[in-house]
Amino acid sequence: MKVLILGGGASGLMAALSAAQSPGNTVTILERQSRVGRKLLATGNGRCNLTNTHLTPENYHGQDAAFARAALTRFGVQRTLDFFHAHGLLTVEEPSGRVYPLSDQANSVVDVLRFSAEQAGVQIVSGFDAQTVKKKARGYQVTGADGAGFFGDRLIVSCGGCAGRALGGTMAGYELLAQLGHSRTALHPSLTQIRTDPGPIRGLKGVRADCLLRLRIGGQTVQQDAGEVQFTETGVSGPAAFTLSRAAAMAAPGAELLLNFLRGYTPEQVLVLLGARQAAFPALAGEELLAGMLHPRLGKTLCRACGLGAQPLSSVSAEAIAKLAQHIQYFPLPITGVSGFESAQVTAGGVRTAEFRADTLESRLAPGVFACGEVLDIDGDCGGYNLQWAWSSGYVAGQLGKQEEPR
Repeated sequence: MKVLILGGGASGLMAALSAAQSPGNTVTILERQSRVGRKLLATGNGRCNLTNTHLTPENYHGQDAAFARAALTRFGVQRTLDFFHAHGLLTVEEPSGRVYPLSDQANSVVDVLRFSAEQAGVQIVSGFDAQTVKKKARGYQVTGADGAGFFGDRLIVSCGGCAGRALGGTMAGYELLAQLGHSRTALHPSLTQIRTDPGPIRGLKGVRADCLLRLRIGGQTVQQDAGEVQFTETGVSGPAAFTLSRAAAMAAPGAELLLNFLRGYTPEQVLVLLGARQAAFPALAGEELLAGMLHPRLGKTLCRACGLGAQPLSSVSAEAIAKLAQHIQYFPLPITGVSGFESAQVTAGGVRTAEFRADTLESRLAPGVFACGEVLDIDGDCGGYNLQWAWSSGYVAGQLGKQEEPR
């Protein structure tokens, strides 16, 4: 059986290796870029966070997030790790559950997948820009921009989403599946920087802080996450901000972030801490009150926002101290949007999952067509969850409808 795979990213490479397991299958990857796995090289800041051992169904999103459960159960985290270990990759797990190659290099993951594909006899055709897909009597014909064509008895669409355009993000998968009758949801950038009013954070570019980050819409906290935040010229970045960026991208005007820079303390403890510091250093300039507690630039920014400047702490009122205590744990940043698809790591939204079978990922509209990875309306939180979806869905799609018991 001839199997065509459109896209040689994470899910496409896994689909190819899965399909190649069946004797009699000849597998061909058609990749638009000059090499397969290019986007993988940038994941995890070049380290490739390939999965997360703390995975739960709640880490996934979409109009029907439960759609992902069948694939994630069939080819879960442990089976993924077993697969990579069997193919020669050594891994290390961090306390957060994030798993990386022991080499700390994304190249290691790409090389293992590429070498394994070559060993399995998978043909890789790079530089192929698929333009059309047409149903034939017993399969599908894919034609490229140069007029070249390939025929497959089965077709797997794993073109990814439109996030990270500089690394190969494209609309191709949505457009090719639309030619077969499929539709998609609205698309939003996710796992990206949240843009905010630059005024309150002026001068903080490059500052990193551990904090609790809350997203508030209509005065209500709708999502929160804790971890590192990095300030930029136009907003906040970092893992915690990335996790909230999906909801921020879809939020109505008026949404805001609330940052808590001392999340391990109660408001009463913060007030006592500041009062004790004021009493111990009465001659210290007010803007230095948070020295030793927070990053120097961040501490001064918070102090100045509450009126603490060059005056000695002995002259600072109790009201100003109380205001600062609140500001440390409820630092508001009005949201103006999120960074676009160019810098986003993932696309939120995609081809409607109701048009596919959850157990096999086969199209309900075009028999013999399968889809996997980011092109479908499933996306995960920051922390290796999106790559796990790529591995799980790629494996299931590559089984070409064959059922098996979960391990």
